[in-house]
Amino acid sequence: MFITPGTPRIVIISYSMNYGVRNCVWTALGDVTANIIQACLVIFVIGSFISDNPTLLNIFKWFGVIYILYLAFDIYKSKPKDINSTETLQKSSLSFFKDGFLVAGTSPKAWMFFPFIFPQFIDFNSNYVAQFLILITTYVILDFLSLVGYAVLANKMITWVKAKAKVINTISACVLIIIALIIAFMQQY
Repeated sequence: MFITPGTPRIVIISYSMNYGVRNCVWTALGDVTANIIQACLVIFVIGSFISDNPTLLNIFKWFGVIYILYLAFDIYKSKPKDINSTETLQKSSLSFFKDGFLVAGTSPKAWMFFPFIFPQFIDFNSNYVAQFLILITTYVILDFLSLVGYAVLANKMITWVKAKAKVINTISACVLIIIALIIAFMQQY
């Protein structure tokens, strides 16, 4: 699931091209932090409550749609980095972290992933905390590596696309808008 293109990967690709791979590490850390919190809440606290209350998922869905649309606008309006320039666009590490955290944290897809997938790999009659720790650690490492992999790939692509950075931002913004529309109108809970 985490290697398939989705909202966090689109954000990572655009940020990598505009701000560099090093800054994307903060976005990836925000993403996996949200995933850890989601997984803990779902497995230990509110898993069945989320599954039984589609209204809660709809609230998360609409927060996610609004935030994705905001990110699409932000990416579209951002000034593409001139690849021949050594100047780095400015944005704080906390801002990168926040973007990754909010994109993952408001994703209904993630809120549904953990209660439906994780319990299949956990024997609740045994030491389920240890099993959960192994499972979430594996998930976080693989998700983080895939996000950074997308960032590295996108950063390598920037030399290939040269002066087409604004096109990449426009495409990224359009893809985010399409994802937001799909989430808004196709995902029913």
